Amino acid sequence: MRKNLPKYFFNFVCFLVYVFLLAPIVVVLLSSLTTTEYIVFPPKGLTLRWYTELIEHPEFMQSFTLSIIVAFGTAAISTAIGTLASIAVVRRQFKGKTAIVQLVGSPLLIPSVVFGVALLQFYSWIGLAASPLALILGHIILTVPFVMRLVVASLVGFDRSIEQAALNLGAGPIKVFYQITLPIIKSGVIAGAIFAFITSFDDLTVALFIVSTDVVTLPVRIYTYMQYQYDPIITSVSSIMILFTVILMLVIERILGVGKVFSSKN
Repeated sequence: MRKNLPKYFFNFVCFLVYVFLLAPIVVVLLSSLTTTEYIVFPPKGLTLRWYTELIEHPEFMQSFTLSIIVAFGTAAISTAIGTLASIAVVRRQFKGKTAIVQLVGSPLLIPSVVFGVALLQFYSWIGLAASPLALILGHIILTVPFVMRLVVASLVGFDRSIEQAALNLGAGPIKVFYQITLPIIKSGVIAGAIFAFITSFDDLTVALFIVSTDVVTLPVRIYTYMQYQYDPIITSVSSIMILFTVILMLVIERILGVGKVFSSKN
């Protein structure tokens, strides 16, 4: 009994952690099914009314589409820039290398509000109006550090003799990168792309300073809607975001395997 006690205690602690992490999600999902005109938990009755109510609010779907476009654009560009920058940082020695690495990672240290205000001032100075492009450019600055950290971790301990062998056999640098280097570090690249997508899709603080009346992402739309109304439409929209994320993770698990993507082993 004494030998099994630590194991039972560990399992109990893990259970409490899971409950703590999943409880808010369960509350949101169940609150979206309430029959009342306000958000309440536990729900009073069960109905899908608030999901059908979204048909009368097309602005939420427009914001959802915009957030998807911005997130995909951010993930694609950030992954490309972060991957190439990681290879340069790991494999090349040049003056100012440490300063450049710290500069790229600085958005992780700067408060989001400060970064959003700075980005607003910069866009005003160069005359860039609120647009999906402005959002993507701002999110790229935020997400490139995530991509670099994950790709650099994949490059550590990389056996470059495989690349040298391919070069000696006549393969060009570009062919070596796409057929040898990229497949080996793909776990870090894919993980970085996922983090970039989620960070962009879920961003509120920075987007709040960039959006306009015509360009509004879904998190900003939810935030502004809650300032004036507090009905369960908010929980239904949040539930759709949760379900979308779950479906995305299931697709990744089906195609690649989440464990393989986030594993340090390639």
